[in-house]
This record gives sequence, C-alpha cells and structure tokens, in this order.
Amino acid sequence: MPELPEVETTRRGIEPHLQGQRVERVLVRNASLRWPVPDDLDARLSGQRIRQVERRAKYLLIRAESGTLLCHLGMSGSLRLVDAATPAEKHEHIDLVLANGQALRYTDPRRFGCMLWVVEGEQHPLLATLGPEPLSNDFSAPYLQAKAKGRKAAIKPFIMDNAVVVGVGNIYASEALFSAGIDPRKAAGQVSAAKLALLVDEIKTVLARAIEQGGTTLKDFVGGDGKPGYFQQELMVYGRAGLPCHTCGHELREVKLGQRSSVFCGACQR
Repeated sequence: MPELPEVETTRRGIEPHLQGQRVERVLVRNASLRWPVPDDLDARLSGQRIRQVERRAKYLLIRAESGTLLCHLGMSGSLRLVDAATPAEKHEHIDLVLANGQALRYTDPRRFGCMLWVVEGEQHPLLATLGPEPLSNDFSAPYLQAKAKGRKAAIKPFIMDNAVVVGVGNIYASEALFSAGIDPRKAAGQVSAAKLALLVDEIKTVLARAIEQGGTTLKDFVGGDGKPGYFQQELMVYGRAGLPCHTCGHELREVKLGQRSSVFCGACQR
C-alpha cells in the first residue's frame, strides 16, 4: 500500500501539471471503488480550475474552486499524467481531462482507493479524527510523551494509529523503531521519555529521507511521473526477517503486532 512518502511523492509529481489548469471533463469508466465515485462528479468538477494539490495523511486533496477532490490510492492505486487521447487500459478507471489536452489518470487494479467530492467549507469525516502530520511541529517529543503515558499498546501499532500521528505505516514504523533502538513489542507507556523523543526525530528523518528517494516500491507503487521509488534500497529491517542485522550481525526476528508483520533486531532494539 502506498504510504505517506509515496503519496507525497505523487503529490509533488502531479501538482505542477495540475495547478492553474481547468478541468474539461471527468471520465469515470468504473465507479466501483472502495466507496462509489459520486454520480455527479463530472458535473461538480467540470469547468473548475485547480488551485493546488495538498496531502493530508495518505489522502490527496485536489483543491478546485468550489470544492475538493479527495483521493486515496488504496492498496495498489496510482495517478499519472497522460495525453488525454491515450487509450485506457484495464484498471485505468478515471480520467480528469484537462483543457490543455492532458489527463490525470487513476489506475487501481484492486479498486480499494477512492475519489470523493467535498464541498468548499466542509470537512470530510475521513479527515475529522486524524492526528498531526509527522513532519510538522505539532508532532513533537512532548506531544508523543503525553499520548503514550499509561498506554499498554505495543509501541509499533501505537505510532501507526492515525489518531496519534498520521502516515507512519508499517515500513516506516519498523525502520524508525530500529533507528531509535526500541523493541516494537514494548508497551508505549513503558518507553522512556528520552527514547520517545528520539523516536520522534527518527520518524521525521526516515520519512523525509524516503520522500527524497521517491518512496518505497515493493509491488505496485509508481510516482506521478511513472517512476518507482528507491528507498527500499535503504531498508534496515522491513522485509528482512531471518537475515543478519546490518548493524550487529544478529539474525533479524519477525513477530505479528496488530496483525501486521514486524521485523526487528533483538540485540539492537530494547
């Protein structure tokens, strides 16, 4: 699933091509996504000029004059710019056709993403309960320490909770916990203040580095320019169960936490 760096990479790739452009029409070939594409999306968006493209958590917000197109890439979705005359292939479900002859094409083999319309001035329920952005000043050591106090949940699923902080998915939670030397099984409330402060720094560092590398391509992800991400070449623990730790040489272990695979080094992470 595309995580925050992949979504941010997509945003940066498509925004220069969308900002200031007028939407000529919306072609919906298959409306059966995670939630049905609104029947009136073409009527709502056609003729609108795109003001900017933002990101909130893993959602892309394509801001138009009278509302916002709320996009999620789901498990296997991607957005890329094509010539509007390019014939659509299988799984290419939606085109935002621009007046300049290009189209923003949404591809999603598993159809677990979404494209929803939000009227100007309203907040969609999907965004209402989200925690702070991890790269913002709102996500700080004092904030995480206050949130973790007394919590019995394991630290890894705790930082993957979007109500605590958004966008720290499985890959980047694993990598940040390794860098901070924290056992992913440890109760959040038992992690020291110093370690939580270090974890905040490592989450920011890992995500920023992943964005610079264009994200992590494991199966389906490509950015808005159609290119894969390269951060997978820097992974220290994710996907490396049974292999030696790059730092100490011990065999990396794998456990299930919150129904997600978690790989860690029992020697480096305490």
